[in-house]
Amino acid sequence: MIHAAGPYVLASVLVALGLYGVLARRNAVLVLVGAELLLAGGGLLLVTAGALGPDPSWSGQVLTLFVITIAAAEVVVALAVIVAAYRRRGHIDLAEDAE
Repeated sequence: MIHAAGPYVLASVLVALGLYGVLARRNAVLVLVGAELLLAGGGLLLVTAGALGPDPSWSGQVLTLFVITIAAAEVVVALAVIVAAYRRRGHIDLAEDAE
């Protein structure tokens, strides 16, 4: 059995990298990758809390499946918006004003 601190440390690293990716990047695709890292860190926290707790209904793992489903839908919609913006503007730099 692994120690409980390992998954929590990994989840905090994923959340920190995701937060940096969302706040510091100007490219829309890299912002999307940062958002996915945030969701991965949250999913890891849900699975870890569900595995360590006395919950017999596996709610942490079930909630993680919902997070993964929402993340997949987010990627599809965000990439469609990014492609549409790239076709219209010619770049996907978020720091420049829209024309």
